[in-house]
Amino acid sequence: MSDSEARLLRDQVAHYRAWAPDYEAVYRELDPDLPALERLMDDAPLDGDVLELACGTGRWTERLARRARTLTAVDAAPEMLAIARERAPATVAFVHADLFAWRPERSYDAVVFCFWLTHVPPSRLAAFWALVGDCLRPGGTAVFLDTGPAEQALEEVLEDAPAPAARRVRVDGGAGRVVKTFASAADVEAALAGMGWRARVRPVGERFIFGPAEPPRR
Repeated sequence: MSDSEARLLRDQVAHYRAWAPDYEAVYRELDPDLPALERLMDDAPLDGDVLELACGTGRWTERLARRARTLTAVDAAPEMLAIARERAPATVAFVHADLFAWRPERSYDAVVFCFWLTHVPPSRLAAFWALVGDCLRPGGTAVFLDTGPAEQALEEVLEDAPAPAARRVRVDGGAGRVVKTFASAADVEAALAGMGWRARVRPVGERFIFGPAEPPRR
C-alpha cells in the first residue's frame, strides 16, 4: 500500500470518528428503501456464530443479534462502537480494530458487512476477501449490502486521490475523505468469481446491491 493510500485510509477512519454522533441521519436518507433493505438482511442466512465487519453505530448489529447464536462486531472508530454498545444487547462482543490489519481469533458461520465494501480500495480488495474467507467455517457464507453505481451522482468524487474517493461534508460542518467505489452488482459478482468465490449479487432498487457469497473450496 502506498503512503498516500495509507493516509486516505487514516482520513476515512478520522471522518467516521467525527461523524459518529450524527451518523444515524444516513438512515433517514435511505427511506423509503430502508424497509426493503432490512427485509433482505432479515431473510439472509445469518444464523449461528456471526461476525459483523464495520458495524458502525450498530443499526444492523441490533437486528443481527436477534438471530445469531453469538455475534462479534468489529469497527475501527471507537466513537461508533460506543453508540453501538448502547443499542445492542450485552451479549454482543465488540472489537475495536482496523479491518486492514485485524485477523480473527476464531471462525464463524457467517460474515456480514453493510455499506463497507465500497470503502475498500481496489488494491486491498483481494486481501479483504481473503480475510473474509479466513473468518468463515466450512460451509459458511458472507453477506453484504452496499450502494451501487447510481450513488456516484450523489457524491463529490475526488479526481486526484490515490484510490477511488469522495469528499463528505458532515452535519458539524467538517469534511473528510473516504474511499468510495461504484461497482455494479455484475462487476462485484465477476470480481468475486475471479477470486474463486461463488456469489449471487443483484441490484436492489436503483441505488443498492446485495449478495450472499461462498468462499473458494479448500
